[in-house]
Amino acid sequence: MSHLPRRASRPGFTLIELLVVIAIIAVLISLLLPAVQAAREAARRAQCVNNLKQIGLAMHNYESANGCFPLGAVATNPSQGWGAWDNNGFTWRVLILPQMEQTALSNALNFSLHEGSESGAEQATAWYTKVNSFVCPSDGFNTGILPANIPTGQYPMYGPPANPGGGAPGVVAVNYHMSHGDNITVQGITAGTNPWETPCGTNANPQIGVAGFWGTTYDCAVTNVNGGGVMRGFSDYRTGRYATIAGVTDGLSNTLLAGETLPEEDANNEFFTATSASMGITVPLNWNTKRVTCTDGVLYGTIDLGCRFSYAAHGFKSRHGGGVNFLFGDGSVHFLKSTINRATIAALGSRNGGEVISSDSY
Repeated sequence: MSHLPRRASRPGFTLIELLVVIAIIAVLISLLLPAVQAAREAARRAQCVNNLKQIGLAMHNYESANGCFPLGAVATNPSQGWGAWDNNGFTWRVLILPQMEQTALSNALNFSLHEGSESGAEQATAWYTKVNSFVCPSDGFNTGILPANIPTGQYPMYGPPANPGGGAPGVVAVNYHMSHGDNITVQGITAGTNPWETPCGTNANPQIGVAGFWGTTYDCAVTNVNGGGVMRGFSDYRTGRYATIAGVTDGLSNTLLAGETLPEEDANNEFFTATSASMGITVPLNWNTKRVTCTDGVLYGTIDLGCRFSYAAHGFKSRHGGGVNFLFGDGSVHFLKSTINRATIAALGSRNGGEVISSDSY
């Protein structure tokens, strides 16, 4: 009777060998994870650049059809006070909806109604519609619709209307604003001075901040609508100024048209209403305004320049790290570093200031 040869037994892994393999795998994962995260952020940043390019193309299509860039907001009677105009007060985002392939949303809005009606049932369907092209994918905080009228949410000028889909009232938040350039952003409505803007009405070299709060014709104290202020950038949120290509004498490729912002750090950031039309470049890029409770207990007008209710929150910022994506007047998109020279970005903010900007300065 024959016997099959016995197969030699093979010993298994020892505990020490197994732990060594696990440790090696853990090290490899730790080395690979940052690369994966960097690749994902690169993809998100590329999508953000594409969003701005779409907005730029829509802006130029609007200009081709109307002979001018869109108003920052449709508002022309500022003497009535904050939030009260004789026109509807819609922002530039609403005006370019047809050029953004959002004709249906544009048609759902009643442009003959005053802005206060934006928060009524007539506009509710449109109010709660998110347009992805206005949301930066790198901003994990902005889900598109944020809570309304709570410290960590958004405070629209009016409303908001009841949510037709049920749930709590909300606001469509955005990551892209037009630029009112180097017009003053903080002075006049915040007590005292701030560390960035040249005292309004004085001459300095460089001049960081020019009369015309948020692109309007207001004086330095923001009390006289005919006070000699001029729109330096592309957006005027309440006195009816607008820009044309011929009026950009500094050159479209040398002038900021729009840029990134963060709803988490600005309590007045939403799609429709006029006070959320633009941001300024007199506030340093990526200036941190995350604080929810202002140190002086005041909301709008607070002197706490690190609070999301302060007017210092009306500056450009992003989650990309180290800088902000900007749309220029010629439709190109550039990433400007947070460390950019203040005089350089002030010059880029003005469309007809006559400044000379070196091509290697940003």
